[in-house]
Amino acid sequence: MNGTTGGTICSVLPMLNSEEIMRTIALAAIGALVSFVVTFLIKAYFKQDK
Repeated sequence: MNGTTGGTICSVLPMLNSEEIMRTIALAAIGALVSFVVTFLIKAYFKQDK
């Protein structure tokens, strides 16, 4: 398993540039923020219902 993972990383790494990495980081952060906010709102809605 480690050999497969290492080989995949080594083959993909040279194809990535800094713009793609920054875009991926930004999209991950936005996704995490949206997930947090939606979860917070849903919990608040159902807590208010009780």
